[in-house]
Amino acid sequence: MKATIWHNPKCGTSRKTLAILEETPGVEVEVVEYLKTPFTRDKLAQLFADAGMTPAEAVRKMGTDAEERGLSDMTADAILDEMAGNPAYVNRPFVETEKGVRFCRPQDKVLEIL
Repeated sequence: MKATIWHNPKCGTSRKTLAILEETPGVEVEVVEYLKTPFTRDKLAQLFADAGMTPAEAVRKMGTDAEERGLSDMTADAILDEMAGNPAYVNRPFVETEKGVRFCRPQDKVLEIL
């Protein structure tokens, strides 16, 4: 099984999720450091839809100026535009497998799609 993780190595939850993936037999892991290789707007929309989330639910507030800029109160389209322009606004980690997409907070959520 292939698993893609949108990862930030500075994030403890992201590191723990990656460790679960790497320790699971039969899982081929693709790591996308999304701060270096940003999301496309379309990919963000697909990940959120497949995870059953709205863009507002995926806004990272800690360590960003998202609250000051009112991101959570913007329209979904406007939030997607902002996230595509600044991937730091996306909370993480997201993992995608053939079984679906999960926002892995807590990290054990990844087990649902393995």
